[in-house]
Amino acid sequence: MALYKQDQAEGMRRMAQLKPVRALAVTSGKGGVGKSNVSINLGIALRAMGRQVLLLDADMSLANVDVLLGLQPRYNLSHVLSGERTLEEILVEAPGGLKLIPAASGIQRMSELSGAEQAGIIRAFSEFNQDFDFLVVDTAAGISSSVVNFARACQDIVVVLCDEPTSLTDAYAFIKLLNRDYSIYRFQIVANMVQNAAQAQALFVKLCRVTDRYLDVTLNLLGAIPHDNFLRKAVQKQTAVIQAFPQSPSAQAFHQLARRVDNMPLGREHGGQLAFFVERMIQASMGQAF
Repeated sequence: MALYKQDQAEGMRRMAQLKPVRALAVTSGKGGVGKSNVSINLGIALRAMGRQVLLLDADMSLANVDVLLGLQPRYNLSHVLSGERTLEEILVEAPGGLKLIPAASGIQRMSELSGAEQAGIIRAFSEFNQDFDFLVVDTAAGISSSVVNFARACQDIVVVLCDEPTSLTDAYAFIKLLNRDYSIYRFQIVANMVQNAAQAQALFVKLCRVTDRYLDVTLNLLGAIPHDNFLRKAVQKQTAVIQAFPQSPSAQAFHQLARRVDNMPLGREHGGQLAFFVERMIQASMGQAF
């Protein structure tokens, strides 16, 4: 605990000198809804607008962003924790100008960090010298404590859902958990794999009917990504659809989504820098309020 407090104080001093960054958690409540594809293509679209974007693969046991981008990182977050590498040394130059922090796929202990390891992450982010405008956090599926903690640490939470009963049910469960247990009231919604704008709106209304009845939250339909065979082909090619098929309907939808993300008002507390995000994440994992 003393080590954590010391690194917390050092991190706060460094944060005052760093450029603010907006952290967005891209989550879903369930797997199979295209969450990682949304994270990747949103990040590349923001980068195409001239924004500096850092993508964090926050699935600490089944990471897949590197696979979707056809990358084979030699190092990942586990090597930062062990002291073998710095955060900048594991940073991967991804397609489209993205910077990627790979997670540690298949390493169970990444989900069970000790206090010293948590302090090590804070120190690593505090010493990170690169400036970013956006941190896009691609969380794991489900509503585990790890997913909840990453979401709580971000200023904005983007919930991806598709027109399936389980997707709606799980998205609602995730929103309910964050609202009732952690007093989070605002969520951004992305309707994925829809046939048209009307289906996206109908899906959004379905979710709102339930949340309006039982929860005190505000939902915003941030964007809709159409069902697109070009997106499936891009996945098979292990590349982002924005790059592989830039004129496709889904690629154009991702560009529109990025413009809306860039212009949306600030959500919850806007603390600023990357180290601030990590401070919040560690506080969340320790059961502290903020």
